[in-house]
Order: sequence, then structure tokens, then C-alpha cells
Amino acid sequence: MLDAEFLAALLSIIAIDLVLAGDNAVVIALASRKLPGKLRTQAIYWGTFGAIIIRALMTLIAVWILRIPYLQALGGLLLIPVAVNLLKQETPSEHIDASSSFWGAIKTIIVADAIMGIDNVLAIAGASHGNMLLVILGLLVSVPIVIWGSKWISAWMVKYPVLIYVGAAILAWTAGTMVMNDNIIGTALLSLFNSADWLVPLLVTVFVLIAGKLQERVRI
Repeated sequence: MLDAEFLAALLSIIAIDLVLAGDNAVVIALASRKLPGKLRTQAIYWGTFGAIIIRALMTLIAVWILRIPYLQALGGLLLIPVAVNLLKQETPSEHIDASSSFWGAIKTIIVADAIMGIDNVLAIAGASHGNMLLVILGLLVSVPIVIWGSKWISAWMVKYPVLIYVGAAILAWTAGTMVMNDNIIGTALLSLFNSADWLVPLLVTVFVLIAGKLQERVRI
């Protein structure tokens, strides 16, 4: 449990959770913004708790689905644009409906988080290599940080943009690893290149970081 590979995977999951948590923190704030102070706090806690349960179930399903041939490779490919878009540093859409009722806010938080958390679920399922203990430990460590420190996390990412690039790189490496972990695609690539198990994740990571830099130049 404490070997280097396990700890590296756990740190990757925590990093992915934290990097992709900004959008979810904004969703929670938007959904509960019409409630009075005390109810808003309760709605945030209960909504977040419900979102965690839903996300854990979604991750469990994703871990099982990714065992189907080709789907893990497809999941890895779907994560590549997620990693590139992360470097755009855009805030989530603010058209999320704010509810003036306690239960309405909780429902909005859970539903919006489930919809917006698909990329998160996919990334964690890939990084865990099918180990649900890693998923659970990652959630237990990162979720409290997200709940109580989401504003700090966002501020740090604005102040230190390199953190976003580190997160995007981890996400990109996970995407490449998912492609290589696919029983059919990964085996085929290894038959062509003996070093494909690390070369493919490296190439995906380089591509994502270059694409992110090009996006910055286009915006400028």
C-alpha cells in the first residue's frame, strides 16, 4: 500500500481532484448564492456530500467500464482536450440557476457537479488503474481541501499559473497512460515501440503543454 507506485498514483488523483475542483467550487457558490447565510452553509455541506456520493458511484462505474477493450484508450483521448481546455483558465458558465430554496440548491449542486464532474471521474478512474482504494483515499484527502480551501486554491492558481500547467501535465500524462493501459491499443503500440509505455504519455503531455502555450499567444 505504501510502495512508490501506489503513492505516485494517490498523489496524481489528489492533484487531479484539486486542479479540476475550481469549476465545482464555483458551481456550489452559484447554486447557493440566493440562500441566507446559515442555510447557504448547510446547503453547501449537504450538496457537497451528495455530490461526493454521486461522484464515487460514477467513478466506480467508470473503473468497470474502462476495463472494456478500446474504452480506456477512448477515455484517454477524451481527456486530452480537457487538459488543453484547463489551460484556458476560463470560469464555468454562470448560467447555473441559483435556487432560493434549501433543497433546490442542494439538488442544483449535486446535478451540476455530476454533469461537470465527468472529466474528473474519467481522469481519476484512469489514474487509479482500477484500484478503488486509491479513489476513496484520494476523495477523503482532496474533498475536505476543496470544501474549505477552494478559494485559496483558485487564488494560488491565479497567482502561480505554473500550478495550472503542472495540473494539465498530470492530466495529460494520465490520458497517455490510459491509452497504454488499454489491453488492445496498448499492446499494439508496445509491439511497435518497446518504449511506448512512457513515450506515449510523454508525447501527449508535450502536446498539451504546447497547445496551451499556443492558446495563450492567440489570446494575446
